[in-house]
Amino acid sequence: MHISSRRTLLAAAVTATLTAGCSVPAPRRPAPAADPAPGKPFAGGEPGRALLLQIVAHPDDDLYFMNPDAQRLLDARVPLVSVYVTAGEHTGVNRIKGMPETPPDRAAYSSARRQGLRQSYAAALGLPLFAPWRREALALGGGRTAERAVLAHGGRRVELVFLDLPMHTPRRYMALPALWEDRALELSAHRSAGSPVSRPGPYDHEGLVAALTGLLRRYRPTVVHTLDPDPDAQPGDDATRRRNSEQPGYSDHGDHTAAGCFAWAALVRWVAEEVRAGAPVPVFTATAFRGYYNRHWPKNLPPAVLAGKAARLVPYGGDPSWRCGNPSGCGDYGVGGDRPLTNRKGWVRSTHHRWPGPGLALAEEPDGRLAAYGVLGLRAVRRRETAPGVWSGPEDLGGGPLAPALGSAVLPDGRVLLFGVRFAALAGRGGPNRREVVLLEQRSPGGPFLAWRGLGGPDRGAERSRRLGAPVAVAAPDGRVRLYVRDAGRGVSERVREPDGSWGPWRALPGDGVVQDGLAVSLDGAGRTHVYAAGRESVRHWVDGREAPGVLPLSGSTVASAGGGLYHRAPASARLVGPDGADAGLEGFGEVRAARSAELGTVLLGTDAAGRPCVRAGGRLRTRAGGPAGVETALHLGARGVTVVGLGPDGRLWSWRP
Repeated sequence: MHISSRRTLLAAAVTATLTAGCSVPAPRRPAPAADPAPGKPFAGGEPGRALLLQIVAHPDDDLYFMNPDAQRLLDARVPLVSVYVTAGEHTGVNRIKGMPETPPDRAAYSSARRQGLRQSYAAALGLPLFAPWRREALALGGGRTAERAVLAHGGRRVELVFLDLPMHTPRRYMALPALWEDRALELSAHRSAGSPVSRPGPYDHEGLVAALTGLLRRYRPTVVHTLDPDPDAQPGDDATRRRNSEQPGYSDHGDHTAAGCFAWAALVRWVAEEVRAGAPVPVFTATAFRGYYNRHWPKNLPPAVLAGKAARLVPYGGDPSWRCGNPSGCGDYGVGGDRPLTNRKGWVRSTHHRWPGPGLALAEEPDGRLAAYGVLGLRAVRRRETAPGVWSGPEDLGGGPLAPALGSAVLPDGRVLLFGVRFAALAGRGGPNRREVVLLEQRSPGGPFLAWRGLGGPDRGAERSRRLGAPVAVAAPDGRVRLYVRDAGRGVSERVREPDGSWGPWRALPGDGVVQDGLAVSLDGAGRTHVYAAGRESVRHWVDGREAPGVLPLSGSTVASAGGGLYHRAPASARLVGPDGADAGLEGFGEVRAARSAELGTVLLGTDAAGRPCVRAGGRLRTRAGGPAGVETALHLGARGVTVVGLGPDGRLWSWRP
């Protein structure tokens, strides 16, 4: 089981010891706590300097769950570093139907999978599959060493870093999920066949958080991709769960969840240590991606995008007939050929963010200039226009550590309300793990803010709080603000702020259907609030908190709304459909923003199949062909017409007036 000789605790023994009342060993040192107080300086950074760092559990998690987002950044010449926490050794059997049985060899299977990764990323850089990589040992501190593989071509660069912890399987419980929960456990890393690392070293909980924090400090990424630390609830029988490699009650592999938790714990520590040392807050955005969740919901990738994503998995899967130069194998054979598209689980056919929705919020200040609010370095920030299209640096509003989604509403007097999801606790080792909705209320239009305020959540208990969705809100003409989130029961819950500033209790909206996250809210001409959510069998619709009659179509993706109307895409379709069922004239993939004004009518913002921002307004489609990529985009309608603001991969804002 690859357990260190220093601590050979079995799971049953640990449980028995704890039950008997013996104390659990204390952490080696207290982790620095996040400081939510505002006013911290942010690192200046270099204009155009960007780097994407991905932290995943297994070789192939990045290909299955983080593309096409990662590929689009790589195509935009953003350097990419992927960190693989486990060796991906599984049972050690690397075969496909029709191949002869071979004895298990975990070291060889791990080696074959990383060879497949090298083949996939070589193809992504436009190089031959078997292009030579520079492979070397990378010291991580604490007696731990990782394998690093580096390949560069045409101004683009990829680094793959392998930590080689043991992978969780049904018969191997002493692995990553146990390491997250158990403060006494220590795991020995694997040695993959052919690796330049002879002694990877042991890991306990603290050691893995420290290693990931050290990698963040070393590479200083501006964009971070992680797996989902808080997977979706998924009831089902045990046989089906085991067949689909899912953990009890949840729609994901246990390694994915643990890797996501370790990654976010490292992000929190990185920021906290920088601030405690008197350094500025690192400038980065973080996005978590759903994992096996993809198989449980309608697929959302249109054919052109799906083809590009699946093409990345074919060289990863490789083929036993290839002569790649690796004696242990030329890929993960069960994934190659047409198998990414024929696999019954369908993981490749969707890409879902854990907290979908607007990561940027725009508001017009009293002087007519725009202010952009977002999450940077796990903290809320405000940036202001100093001239049309020219933005100030980030002003720290605190509140961290925050998930990337940031809901907003503008009160009738022009004051802004911001709503975030805060990691109220992320301790591991049997400690608390809790999420909550938090509010930041502006004191005066365009002015400073009051202190952060906790709004709790619709569900009691720390575990249920982790199912919390991305908040969306709207200010109604009567002075009320309605706040909506997806809740632990996979329904929608509402909390209302009265005109006097007091908040009512959380209440679940009626209906028994389950919905996806990525809610849409808007007001109609009569001032009524419309909420839409993509459901299992159809889009769900509520008006002023009451379920609307009628049955809406099935949506494969998150939905948008303007003027009370619905915009959605059918499963696996690029075509956006409007409220009347007609083509809305905005083909593509990903989230859509919608807004409506008396002067301009409905304006839509999305991305085309190549990831370029597109605006549909006044019967015309405009595409932004140049400039930096947009990690997040937001839409504003005002006196200057249509303005699109995007967050580039270097952490800086850009403006586009189509």
